[in-house]
Amino acid sequence: MKKRILFALLFGFIITLTSMSIHKFYVSIYQVNYLPQKKMLQITSRIFIDDLNNALEQKFKKKTHIGENNETQEDVIMLKTYMAENFTVEINNQKKSINYLSKEREGNVVICYFNCKDIAKINSIAIRNAALIEWNSEQQNIIQTTIYDKKQSLLLKEGELSGVLKF
Repeated sequence: MKKRILFALLFGFIITLTSMSIHKFYVSIYQVNYLPQKKMLQITSRIFIDDLNNALEQKFKKKTHIGENNETQEDVIMLKTYMAENFTVEINNQKKSINYLSKEREGNVVICYFNCKDIAKINSIAIRNAALIEWNSEQQNIIQTTIYDKKQSLLLKEGELSGVLKF
């Protein structure tokens, strides 16, 4: 319980500090929850809009407007493609496909929702997350998991793009 409160306060602090047009923290937060009754992983990412658009622009050589009023369907397709290339999950040493569900804007953060289906049991989960790191070497991606009511975290950054958790 204390970790949840600490996480909420830390995330609120980061959002408050970054509510200015320029921010000094390059952090994205990913929450991965396993629902055994549905045999599914639910994944939520929270990424700063300006960082995401900069990374997409660098990757696709085209200006994007994710989370902005002039966002296009092509921007969303580029987002889906980018995330599929940069965020992967292996369950028990088998790569799983990640389904993009939707996204929404909250302040200067875009929240994306994904899931992975048909997961009967998890002994290990390997997560690779290179999102935004090629754009900014200071980027850090925090992965927080809740699997079988056990909370574990990974900190992924340049030179450490993946990690494995065992259950």
